[in-house]
Amino acid sequence: MIARRTLLAGLGAGLVSAPFVARAAAPVTIRMGSLKLIHSIAPYFYERFTPAGYVVEVIPFESPTECKNAVVTKSVDFGTFGIASATLGAAAGEPLTVIASTCNGGMAIISKKDSDVRAVKDLRGKRIALWPGSTQEVFALERMRMEGLSIKDIVPVRISFSEMHIALARGDIDAYVGAEPAPGVSLSSGVGQLVEYPYGTEMGSLNMVFGTHRDTIAGKPDLVRTMLEIHRKGTEFAAKNRDAMIDMAVMKLGQKREALVVSAPNVDLTWKLGPDEVKKAEAYARHMLALKQIKRLPEPGFVDTTFVDAMRDA
Repeated sequence: MIARRTLLAGLGAGLVSAPFVARAAAPVTIRMGSLKLIHSIAPYFYERFTPAGYVVEVIPFESPTECKNAVVTKSVDFGTFGIASATLGAAAGEPLTVIASTCNGGMAIISKKDSDVRAVKDLRGKRIALWPGSTQEVFALERMRMEGLSIKDIVPVRISFSEMHIALARGDIDAYVGAEPAPGVSLSSGVGQLVEYPYGTEMGSLNMVFGTHRDTIAGKPDLVRTMLEIHRKGTEFAAKNRDAMIDMAVMKLGQKREALVVSAPNVDLTWKLGPDEVKKAEAYARHMLALKQIKRLPEPGFVDTTFVDAMRDA
């Protein structure tokens, strides 16, 4: 017979150890901030590449600033946002570090169909929709400068990206500098015509980046490495499978397929971050400083390629 004391001791041990087993099996949740744009579609593919023991929760944001602020306040662990928002935050001393790319391209200058605005130089005297402080504004103003124009030569109209196509269709503006999928909507519907993809500057097509809080890099480097490997695989899959990328944008973002078919070729999903991207980010910051959008340049190390370099060398 089993002694009563031995039996009770065994049962007690089982009751004590069971909760610890359950807690050990709980996955680590990674909070990933993502914009409601096709530029930021890669996080919706993370699930298929997330290793056992982790769960990625995608949290959507309407604007780059909102997503960047969520990273700074640690409301999310990682986030995707425009280089403009990242530079603004870093120049203001916020504890933000860019550790990978997300998307290049994804912007366009669009005018009314069959109008006389067919090149950047034709913007003179026209009503142009620009979003102040945006990546698109910096690119457009630099292209205008290259053509001998300045902000004083146009009539800037403050309109959000989501409303630019509608404003063009109504005739409220003559052209806009927008973010996909608005250009795709204007082109596919016959409302607009392409003036230019404004990538002919020293900033190239630099657009959206992947960032995190400095504390995350210092305190959780293994988590950063795990997250960037997921980001790399999700990004490469979406970039190589355009139909899947479009299907996901229709399902998750509610965007129109016919517009996305036009927009997708103008969206270059990427995770790579190297000397070329760093050089373009520095050029971008100098342009923001010249435009007085920032008061000083970000501190060195704002763009950190360490983790991506290790992934590339592995």
